[in-house]
Amino acid sequence: MLDTPHRTDPGALSTAAGNVGSDRSGKGTSTERDAPHEDFVINGKFMSQRMTGVQRCAYEFATALQRAESEHRRFAVIVPADAKTTAAPFKTRTAFSWLKGSLWEQLALPFASGRQILLSLCNVGPLIKRRHVVMIYDMAVFDAPSGYSRKFRWWYTFVFFSLKLNARHIVTVSEFSKSRIRAALGVPDSKVSVVKLAADHFGRIESDMSVVARLDLKKDRYGLAVGSLAGGKNHARLLAAIERLELRDDFKFVLAGGNNARIFGNSGTRAAGEAEKVVRAGYVSDNELKALYENAAFFVFPSLYEGFGLPPLEAMYCGCPVIVSREASLPEVCGDAALYCDAYSVDDIAQKMTAMMNDTRMRAMYRTRGREHAKQFQWAKSASRLLDTISRTR
Repeated sequence: MLDTPHRTDPGALSTAAGNVGSDRSGKGTSTERDAPHEDFVINGKFMSQRMTGVQRCAYEFATALQRAESEHRRFAVIVPADAKTTAAPFKTRTAFSWLKGSLWEQLALPFASGRQILLSLCNVGPLIKRRHVVMIYDMAVFDAPSGYSRKFRWWYTFVFFSLKLNARHIVTVSEFSKSRIRAALGVPDSKVSVVKLAADHFGRIESDMSVVARLDLKKDRYGLAVGSLAGGKNHARLLAAIERLELRDDFKFVLAGGNNARIFGNSGTRAAGEAEKVVRAGYVSDNELKALYENAAFFVFPSLYEGFGLPPLEAMYCGCPVIVSREASLPEVCGDAALYCDAYSVDDIAQKMTAMMNDTRMRAMYRTRGREHAKQFQWAKSASRLLDTISRTR
């Protein structure tokens, strides 16, 4: 999660247009004169950030929307000057090159988007923009506040209530998140739509097996967990469960992901340091992550809170058997394609990992179920639903 907004004076649009820089695109370029022909524009702040979490989802949505673009449905991604657009498969337009980060998003973007509908895909957008469709992934700052710093919680409380008042429509990623947004913010049902995420972007990613060699791993001889060390990810219980496993000498457990103390405070860091049996891979690229998924004996995700839960779906797509908790959105997303554990029971988490580790037939069954289940979630379908939602809010 991250960011904020503002409203633009229509009379200032010509000035704003004069300050918009050159356009860049993997599809070709355009000038600001092309803007009136665009059906909507996308908040491209995510193009200047590390491609993790919601930034990854935003990139995949923009890519899928580009593929669905037609003569009657065109868009551009408005980006700050520090955006990484060289290989972007969609049209980008740089605006107000002297501003960056949240200042760019809150001050420059409302002017650059003018009277067009703005689509923000990363929880935040210009708070004063009214022709605005914003994607909010979860209500974790309200539902699981202990996993975030006080400053982060305060900021997102302010952001979400501002977006509730000013944004024209909210999109979220699961029925669970929709129910929590309605309850936490008091938003009517008609103002929130559900567009689910997908994992088929892993189909175009090439596995980087160097991470397997670097960590000295063998196929089907390690368990895998992926995610930040936020308290809601339940890594303290997971690591305690790992300590109870009777691991064979050649079996390891890999924890991939980062810990941002500015966002998560100190949650989870002490537990991570106490788990001697864990190989901590740190931040890994998409290519490395695919290799880890493909070669793991199982993937475990005992999260206490998820707005969607993309990692289990990614693991399924890559043919990795999955263990998840029954909390929040996870049953909605994983269906009968995962083995479920009690997120609050260290013993149960350990038992489910032991069963998956030792039972080759069980692994084969969940590997097959997972692959078939993941096929139902496609970015093209999600983009089509998102386009329909935008059309209804014009």
